[in-house]
Amino acid sequence: MDDYRLIADGIAAEIADGRLRPGQQLPTQRAFARAHGIANSTATRVYRELVRRGLTVGEVGRGTFVRAWRGADDGRVALAEPAAAPVDLELNYPTAPGQAELLAEGLAPLLRVDALGEALRPVGAAGTGAARRAFAGLLTSGTWEVDPEHLLFAGNGRQVTAGALSALVPPGQRLGVEALTYPVVKAVAERLGIRLVPLAVDEHGLLPDAVAAAHRTTPLRAVYVQPRLQNPTGASLPHERAVTLAGELRRLDLPVVEDSIWSFLRPELAPLAALAPERTVLVDSLSKRLAPGLTSGFAVVPDGLREQVAGALRAGGWAPSGFALEAAVRWIGDGTLAAVEAAKRADAAARQELAREVLAGHRLRADPCSYYLWWELPGAWRAETFVAAAARAGISVTPAAAFAVDPRSTPSAVRVGLASPPLPVLVRALGVLAGIAADG
Repeated sequence: MDDYRLIADGIAAEIADGRLRPGQQLPTQRAFARAHGIANSTATRVYRELVRRGLTVGEVGRGTFVRAWRGADDGRVALAEPAAAPVDLELNYPTAPGQAELLAEGLAPLLRVDALGEALRPVGAAGTGAARRAFAGLLTSGTWEVDPEHLLFAGNGRQVTAGALSALVPPGQRLGVEALTYPVVKAVAERLGIRLVPLAVDEHGLLPDAVAAAHRTTPLRAVYVQPRLQNPTGASLPHERAVTLAGELRRLDLPVVEDSIWSFLRPELAPLAALAPERTVLVDSLSKRLAPGLTSGFAVVPDGLREQVAGALRAGGWAPSGFALEAAVRWIGDGTLAAVEAAKRADAAARQELAREVLAGHRLRADPCSYYLWWELPGAWRAETFVAAAARAGISVTPAAAFAVDPRSTPSAVRVGLASPPLPVLVRALGVLAGIAADG
């Protein structure tokens, strides 16, 4: 029966035209069923459909609430109500002072006719020999030495992540992820038909026992994890826990996709790939290290999984840009990339310190080297109503629902990105958010 979808369409229309406002609580499912003359089971399906469409969010013990939203031409639901938001604390792409000048110097030799002609040739998932050697050198650290032949490439980090997940988890199968995870992974999993299984975490990150418990219930096919500077909480696994997690994955014979996008901010922390190299696909990109406009996605893939991941990248049409790869080779070789990374580490630390000063007294979780923080909201604030209030003040932040794998377990928290606005604008915006929080 599709009747429940028709009822959900009616509620969606009320949200779209403003009769139901962001943060407004819906009746209990039993009361909704009585009001609409339907069975309780049908009301349950309506509420599930509204959550699936991203129109509502359920908070355990509190009820179901209308999400803050921004209408989009394609009908999808975004994360803030209609409002100009000149201060964007959602998107998080850092730019170091003098970055453009540094990158321009490295590009100059590439603009010679002979070099440019070579760089514009098509490139496959294996990249070029020069790219494999350069990126292997970029990632090699401490006791972990990356074999250049284990490198694969795509156009960006999202593509290489999608390729890895597609290769490791067939449609309909289960992928273990941190209970709060990168929203793009949620979207990729939905498109690939992968079932996400939320895994318990604490203030230090993923709990190894949670992987074993989930696998024991119904077998997982793989695990996706951000062991360094987890997005959105900023947690990094202590070395002892990372060793335990690697051992647990080995015991369960599970492959793992390690998202390393932000790891350049904490280069002293060893990757999980160094502890379980035979089963770890490490994915990364240059979008945060350098800039999203000229990026490359790359992965370190063990021999046993290389053909699967390379095949998935080819099938998806996720080929790297030869020009971007060649530019990256030059930036790595001449020290430009290292200089930009160092500048961004200093910039992130400065922004984090300012944020903690402005938001002193609030419940914040963040790494002092990170470009974002996790803010557990005070008092009676719910994330969706706080996001709506911030949007009215011209500031966009991301509610916890964007990261929650289980919409029924969504904390009253927001992620605040610190990278994009100039420092004076960031300080003013954080001050406004502190004022909004105090008024709740």
